[in-house]
Amino acid sequence: MAKGSDFETEEFVVYPTHGVGRILGTEKQEIAGTELDLLVIDFEHDRMTLRIPLSKAHESGLRPLSSKKQMDLALVKLKGRSRVRRTMWSRRAQEYEAKINSGDPVSIAEVVRDLRRSTSQAEQSYSERQMYQAALDRLAREFAAIEKIDEETATARLEKLMNLDKINEQTVEIEDEDDFEEDDTLEHGVIDEDIDLSLIHISEPTRRYAISYAVLCV
Repeated sequence: MAKGSDFETEEFVVYPTHGVGRILGTEKQEIAGTELDLLVIDFEHDRMTLRIPLSKAHESGLRPLSSKKQMDLALVKLKGRSRVRRTMWSRRAQEYEAKINSGDPVSIAEVVRDLRRSTSQAEQSYSERQMYQAALDRLAREFAAIEKIDEETATARLEKLMNLDKINEQTVEIEDEDDFEEDDTLEHGVIDEDIDLSLIHISEPTRRYAISYAVLCV
């Protein structure tokens, strides 16, 4: 177990805005004269390291991997009928991004479901394709970690589950603005902006060199 933490070293965890990461352990750092115990998390796919104060780990939204039962609920959503709102893409994009960053696999599955397209359907815009791929990748990484398979295999299994070649326009429900009800799952795992995180320290590479920075939240 990572010292002073409920999480085990080498355990896979989910951070809402970054998805699946791996606990490397804990370390101490002195910030503004105060010594903090930090939980160190590696996000291999993003080539990023995140450091969170141990005392704020749960408040930040950090959680263990979903159970297989929770993931099964997400897969049920994935196989459902697409629900597309009759509203501007910019607004839908904000809602989809919020669902992806919630870290909730059911909400992320809804984004994949609503943005998926078959060969017989209208081509997606570039931003739609980017949003779809981001949601699919995020879901596939957690699915892979739960099933103990690689991400490529997980993605293939999710796509097979959706059976894209058999999707047709009959499966898309168009919702009027007044008919839409906010999904409660959108709130699951979202970081409360009022939470005092004290410190989140992030190290990530750029194209030329590694950049390290810290965010001090008061």
